Amino acid sequence: MGDDYPSMFRSEPMSSVELYIPREVAHDTVTELGELGNVQFNDLNPNVNPFQRSFVGEIRRFEDMARRTRFFISQIEKEKDPVLIRPLSDSAPLITVGPRAARTIDELDEVLAEHEARLLQMNESYKTLSERTKELVEARHVLRETAVFFDMAETQQTEVRSSFDDSSAPLLQYDDRETQHSSTLQFELEFVAGTIERSHIPTLERVLWRLLRGNLYMNHTDIAEPFVDPVTGVETRKNVFIIFAHGESILAKIRKVAESMGATLYPIDANADKRADSLREVTARLEDVQTVLYHTGLTRRSELMIIGENLSRWQDVVCKEKAIYETMNLFNYDVRRKTLVAKGWCPTRDLVIIQAALRRATEESGTNVVPILHELPTNKTPPTFVRTNKFTEGFQAIMDSYGTATYQEVNPGLFAIITFPFLFAIMFGDIGHGLIILFAALYMIANERKWARIELGEITAIFFSGRYIILLMGLFSLYTGLIYNDIFSRTLHLWRSGWDWVHTNGMEVGVATGRVYPFGLDPAWRTADNGLVFSNSYKMKMSVVLGVIHMTFALCLQLPNHIRFKRPMEIYTNFIPQMIFLQSIFGYLVVCIIYKWSIDWTTRSTEPPSLLNMLIAMLLSPGRVDPLTQLYPGQTFVQVVLVLLAVVCVPWMLCAKPYFEWKEMQKIQGQGYVGLDHHDGLRHSTDEVLETEEEGNGRVAIEQMEEEHEEHDFGDVVVHQVIHTIEYCLGCISHTASYLRLWALSLAHAQLSEVLWSMTLEEFLGMPGITGIIALALVGSLWFAITVFILCIMEGLSAFLHALRLHWVEANSKHYQGEGYPFMPLSFAKLDVKA
Repeated sequence: MGDDYPSMFRSEPMSSVELYIPREVAHDTVTELGELGNVQFNDLNPNVNPFQRSFVGEIRRFEDMARRTRFFISQIEKEKDPVLIRPLSDSAPLITVGPRAARTIDELDEVLAEHEARLLQMNESYKTLSERTKELVEARHVLRETAVFFDMAETQQTEVRSSFDDSSAPLLQYDDRETQHSSTLQFELEFVAGTIERSHIPTLERVLWRLLRGNLYMNHTDIAEPFVDPVTGVETRKNVFIIFAHGESILAKIRKVAESMGATLYPIDANADKRADSLREVTARLEDVQTVLYHTGLTRRSELMIIGENLSRWQDVVCKEKAIYETMNLFNYDVRRKTLVAKGWCPTRDLVIIQAALRRATEESGTNVVPILHELPTNKTPPTFVRTNKFTEGFQAIMDSYGTATYQEVNPGLFAIITFPFLFAIMFGDIGHGLIILFAALYMIANERKWARIELGEITAIFFSGRYIILLMGLFSLYTGLIYNDIFSRTLHLWRSGWDWVHTNGMEVGVATGRVYPFGLDPAWRTADNGLVFSNSYKMKMSVVLGVIHMTFALCLQLPNHIRFKRPMEIYTNFIPQMIFLQSIFGYLVVCIIYKWSIDWTTRSTEPPSLLNMLIAMLLSPGRVDPLTQLYPGQTFVQVVLVLLAVVCVPWMLCAKPYFEWKEMQKIQGQGYVGLDHHDGLRHSTDEVLETEEEGNGRVAIEQMEEEHEEHDFGDVVVHQVIHTIEYCLGCISHTASYLRLWALSLAHAQLSEVLWSMTLEEFLGMPGITGIIALALVGSLWFAITVFILCIMEGLSAFLHALRLHWVEANSKHYQGEGYPFMPLSFAKLDVKA
């Protein structure tokens, strides 16, 4: 593949670059590179404490600004009526580059501080007014309820006894004496009134009864409306209580106990006229406070609406500026040249674009000093960067989850675009279920622009990010559903069947007509008694065939890797024997499966042999084939040769590479070279000597020494090769068996679908009348809901995970190294604004 056009076959060629950026244009330069999003900067100050770096003051400033924006968001979220936050795409951008950049940031800092101060002041006022309103409302309820109690006492002609000498006597006594003809009833008892949380009432009663030995009279009533805390929003239910007792010491005890339980006490006069005056005064004050509270709330909401109009762009600017200065902290300051020195990685094809961005930054800053970009030769391993688009990024993410590919290694994500949905569809093959997930994917794709701008839920976001994976899974499921001739566990009679049913001896027997069903399974197998046996045999053998083909293809991907990294010895010592071993056993099994399918066994004198028994006998007793179970002429000789090839490949893999490695070590030592662990005669150079070297070649030499290469002695090579050989030989067997999950899940999916159909819709399809229509509609809705949530979502997730495992373990283990590290450039598009 050429380098003129981006390809997913390998990661992008990367270049190590060095930038010399004048300090006055550093901010605008990093801004342009962040907008471009294709330069990864290295930390040139790894030993410097983060709090001692050059731009820590600016970062703290923007962290404080970010704190204010988070405070604004929290206040908007607490508002009962939603406050509209204008999207960033609809907001006018703030210009933070050029000569006025510093002034813009200062103005933004002042604006945020002013809004925060006003909002804090209004919150404090609102909290104070809310608490005052709460107190006045409670006082009004206390005045009203105590008035009701006194009125009830007067109506019932209840009077307090006049003697309190006997402490065990009740406080209130009832007699039949006529009360004096007075306008009001006079009470000589004193009382305590207030409000308390409703759940504390029983506790308060028990404590006071035990403390005062029953020398009290208590009455309480519920307050209907709840009290809402203005800060936390928690609702509290309260009661008004009034307690009668005699004596200052007893009243003091009552007050102390009530206040310890969170009660609020209010001074209430026993005189009815004074209580009425107090009620009118409290009501008037409450109306005034509520008016002020209402206007304060309106003012606060207006302030939040103003903030909501600009909040998105404020967050965007603050997040970008913080990222810019965090990136500039990675740079080194050259005092002699008065410039910032930066090093990093970028795609080689983007060097021209980066140069244009540097010139654009110079023009925007209003200076004539252009940043200088150098491409450095280096032997460091570059990061791995694969260009993707919205279609391919989901498949690439699946492979990256297993491990980041080594630089310039063959990328399995390219082939997963086809193999992943295909293996999924083998397990999920059904035309109806495929249509459901296909339409779901098309719906998400049709609304992708709208959904990309809004915040989705966690689960919805996961499905949305994989919408193109779901699209291909639906399309491939349609294809395999046509192969299986299965739509919601029913069959399609698209063409004329190749079987006719004939009544023979009281039973129906299928007779071949000589016609061949053009595409997919013949629908006659659905009603046959041995239909399940036939489909099981077909799917099991198909799983083995596809599995071996998939593993063979994955093994073939070793070859371009060995050629690219100039490892010809790996081809002869690993790739060739591994391929021969795999094909001599399991490739031969695939050929036998296809050959057995191609034979009309009704015309043969022997029964079709069991291929599993044939394979076992081939390995355990090579050279002996039962004539009654012989598959083809010359089978004995072919199997002996294949077994010998497989046996030879084991010592080939085991010994060839260690031998050549040993020969190479002997050759190097014969030329007079020693390893790095031999320190005799080693040149010792100090930092001062290195600093006196020329800046060009000296710096490149130092960078080459920085790259750490993992060295192995001969023993490590032997141990590694032994483990690799054993793992591969055993893996060929276990991995081939692992592909039988394609058969198992396909069978389970088909059977579950058939059971669901037979237990729901099938029993109501023939029901006549309006009752039948209603029942069919209800059961049909139930059937569709179960189909979507159980068969499509849960079964689909199961098939997805199994397809994922087949790619990660069975396929990637044949060729994928995955020892790279990802390319993580400074990109404003990937910043988390809400962080």
